[in-house]
Amino acid sequence: MNSLCDALRLLTPSQRFTARLAMPSRRRFSLFAASSLLAAGFPAAAQGQPVEGKHYQVVSPKQPTRDPRQVEVLEFFAYSCHHCHDFEPALDAWQKQLPAGVAFRRIPVAFREELVVHNEIYWAIEAMGLVERLHRKVFEAVHASRDQLKSPQEIAAFVAKNGVDPTAFIDTMKSFSVAGKVKQAFALTNGYGVEGTPSLGVDGRWLTSGSMAGSNPRSLGVAEFLVELAKTSR
Repeated sequence: MNSLCDALRLLTPSQRFTARLAMPSRRRFSLFAASSLLAAGFPAAAQGQPVEGKHYQVVSPKQPTRDPRQVEVLEFFAYSCHHCHDFEPALDAWQKQLPAGVAFRRIPVAFREELVVHNEIYWAIEAMGLVERLHRKVFEAVHASRDQLKSPQEIAAFVAKNGVDPTAFIDTMKSFSVAGKVKQAFALTNGYGVEGTPSLGVDGRWLTSGSMAGSNPRSLGVAEFLVELAKTSR
């Protein structure tokens, strides 16, 4: 046994979940970054694992994933959602520390027709390779600067201010490819049964959220547990 990680692989998902919560903060952070640190104190820890039907729900039928060889984690978010805005730094740090074999994707959600434009903004950002550069800035524009980012003029001004060609960006937003992504995102949102944001979908099989887990940071602990469960069930 060469490392603590090797030892953890011999445990069940429930045992791994509890073990991470009990670890000193430095080791816990090194194993799964901010997720376990934020999940410390999870209310189900005493029982050893999150509870199906309380802290997460089973998705039926199972939803498609992009690559069946990987465990997929989806964040369902909305730029208009202030909880998503507040959650973004912790979530982003967590997803960047996910281990090999786990794929993370963001799925924009629009519960009102007028906000579908925000879905188009995200997919254009992704298509142009600007997620690191613009994703969090959209949140800041909507929630700190109070920019609605609903009209082409507002969106063009925003991206131009951030050094992006506004014509190219608007054209990408209105492209056939982005329209397809918007449609696929609606299908996944409905398939997972998402009723609020932010929510986390895991491997097409489970859904958790702050309201189920007890808080948005604690939902990361539930997602981590479900990732391990997905791995061991393959």
